[in-house]
Amino acid sequence: MVDELIDEVIAREGGFSDHPADRGGPTRWGITEKVARAHGYRGDMRHYPRDEAAAVYRRIYWSRPGLDRVAALSTRIAGELFDTGVNMGPEVAIGFLQRALNALNRNEKDYADLAVDRRIGPRTEAALAAYLKVRGRSGEAVLLKALNALQGERYMRLAEQRPANEAFLYGWLAGRVG
Repeated sequence: MVDELIDEVIAREGGFSDHPADRGGPTRWGITEKVARAHGYRGDMRHYPRDEAAAVYRRIYWSRPGLDRVAALSTRIAGELFDTGVNMGPEVAIGFLQRALNALNRNEKDYADLAVDRRIGPRTEAALAAYLKVRGRSGEAVLLKALNALQGERYMRLAEQRPANEAFLYGWLAGRVG
C-alpha cells in the first residue's frame, strides 16, 4: 500500500521545482533541499534520485509517525494522513485526526477525548478503532470529509496570512483536498 501512495505523491509533486514564492526552496519529487540534506544528500537538487525521495517518504512520512498502525484499522484514513503529512507535516495531519475524532465522539459517549498531542499512540489507535466500530464504513467516509475540511481550512488560512501562498492555493485545493 505505502509504495502506491509514494508513487502517487511523487507523480503529483513532479520533478524539479524552485518557485520564488515557495519557502521550501529547491525541491525535487516533493522533497525540499533542507530535507534531502538532513538525510545525507549533498548533490544538486535537479539530480536528486527518485529512490532516495521514496525512502524519505517511507521513513519520515509513513513509518516514523506510525501510519502503518493506522492502516491496520483503515487504509483510506492512513492514505489521507500520509498525503496531508507530506504537504503539511505528519504532526499536523495527526492533529487533524485527533481533533476530528474528538468532535465525532458524541460527547465522549463512544470513547474518551484525546489529547491533541499530534502523535499516533495507543489512545489515538483505540479511539480510531472505536469510532470505526461504532460508525462503520459510512463513518470512515465522514472522518475523511472532516480531515479534508481541516486541511482545506488550513490552506485558506496560509494563503490569507501570506499572500505569496496564493500562488499555490488553487493547486493545493484541487490536488490535495477531497
